[in-house]
Amino acid sequence: MLLKDKIVFITGSTRGIGRATAKACAAHGGTLILNGRDEAVLEQLKEEITSQYDVKVYTVAYDILNIEEIKKAFILVKKNMGNLDILVNNAGILDDALLGMVNEKQVSKTFGVNVEAVIYHMQYASRLMMKQRSGSIINVSSIIGRTGNAGQTVYGASKSAVIGATYSAAKELAPYNIRVNAVAPGFIETDMTKQLSEEKFEQRLSEIKMGRIGKPEEVANTILFLASDLSSYVTGQVIGVDGGMVI
Repeated sequence: MLLKDKIVFITGSTRGIGRATAKACAAHGGTLILNGRDEAVLEQLKEEITSQYDVKVYTVAYDILNIEEIKKAFILVKKNMGNLDILVNNAGILDDALLGMVNEKQVSKTFGVNVEAVIYHMQYASRLMMKQRSGSIINVSSIIGRTGNAGQTVYGASKSAVIGATYSAAKELAPYNIRVNAVAPGFIETDMTKQLSEEKFEQRLSEIKMGRIGKPEEVANTILFLASDLSSYVTGQVIGVDGGMVI
């Protein structure tokens, strides 16, 4: 029970890595605050988790591009719970395009979701954490933010920005005993990877030294480690969960 009596806020919690993280945190006793855009899907996930684990689950449905809605969500957290122990910035989008085809709308939306929302969630979460002088923030970046990839200039730039924000926030918040780290998943079995052609899938697979695609649960377990006191002296780190793609 690594997260017993801990309050965990997870963005983009209804699918893939976010969903797996919610379940991993619930399995270890965390009180969950789950974010997503679809309230009905959030409620389904809440019922699924509470039927399996003896934990409290709260839902906050909003679009993370809406700064006012982010602010309202944290006002609710403060009002109803008083504090926050863990923030997992998981929500993100992937919109591939060759450099010559990139447009302003794509850049604006990708950076809005993948970077700006991460910064605003860290801002509001850290205000709660600073009062209790403890907390853990985990940002989900990507291997593409570290190594780049053809056709993913915008996405790669946004995920590199997440790493830069993680490093800076870690330095700023460390005096308050708030740890800020990131995970950089590689090729993980999610809805996005299922859309790849067989040829593209095999190409990506051939780049992995462990010879297999990763599971969302494997990323979630790394997030769980960073959220828990097992990593109490770890901050300002980016942990790759990629099966050896960068070796």
